[in-house]
Amino acid sequence: MIIVTGGAGFIGSNLVAALEARDGPEIVVCDRLGRDEKWRNIAKRELADIVAPEALFDFLKTQAYRVSAILHMGAISATTETDADLLVRENIRFTLDLWDWCAAHGVPLIYASSAATYGDGSAGFDDDGSTAALAALRPLNAYGWSKHVVDRRIARIVADGGRVPPQWAGLKFFNVYGPNEYHKGGMRSVVEQLHAPIAAGEPAALFRSHNPDYSDGGQMRDFVWVGDCVRVVLWLLDHPEVSGLFNLGTGQARSFADLARAAFAALGREPAIRFIDTPEAIRAKYQYFTEARMDRLRQAGYDAPFTSLEDGVADYIGTYLSTDDPYR
Repeated sequence: MIIVTGGAGFIGSNLVAALEARDGPEIVVCDRLGRDEKWRNIAKRELADIVAPEALFDFLKTQAYRVSAILHMGAISATTETDADLLVRENIRFTLDLWDWCAAHGVPLIYASSAATYGDGSAGFDDDGSTAALAALRPLNAYGWSKHVVDRRIARIVADGGRVPPQWAGLKFFNVYGPNEYHKGGMRSVVEQLHAPIAAGEPAALFRSHNPDYSDGGQMRDFVWVGDCVRVVLWLLDHPEVSGLFNLGTGQARSFADLARAAFAALGREPAIRFIDTPEAIRAKYQYFTEARMDRLRQAGYDAPFTSLEDGVADYIGTYLSTDDPYR
């Protein structure tokens, strides 16, 4: 049995689909579905059970002998979340409790960290998991801080020779895009947000640059196709000897203008882009550049290529967003 927390969410539901396709262990989703359409993310899957997060540890008391791995993708993922107590409970405490359980029961744990831990990027984007390197990072928001607390605590446990799961990996996801993100509201990828207006014949709206070093639309991100993220997680499951903290991006930053042009191309339209001011509420903490250093994952043995922005956007729009059923 493999447990996927956040299994009805964006990355989690794509993992569930890939695990089902492997015809391997039974899959248990740990998540809250709420009242929206989030349930559709797992509607096509065969599941052994669906467990609410608050019931997970009681579930584990009776099922511990059956659990072969926990993929912990569940979290409060909004970078705009201001309830720090909520983030402590859901992102920090829950993850560290899972770590302790996996260490005690000899179960591999792969958990989601975030590129938000890098803050404004002034300290670089090197996934050095040492306590000293992590101490130098300064996240810009409470969400990034919550992920960083976990990374630092795990780094300290490892450095001090504490009890660890037989395999563990923290993945610093960069700007992931792909199917099943539709429930995320304002946290949806820019690809998804641009699709409807472009398909309707409207121009794409991008944030104007408020930094003289970047042109309008020239702000850069490491956009990574969710299918690549899934492949990395599956590779880790197949290589139990690999543990550590790893970036998960492509290693190549691209501009939002590049992304918009890829969306226009996927829809067979000539690019038409207009620029709007970055909201003042996020302007002071806006990142103008992110790019994952992928050396450590490559050195660990992962050698598959990453999907180009153009190919990923074309796949997303053609296979999902432009169809009657956009769910994976």
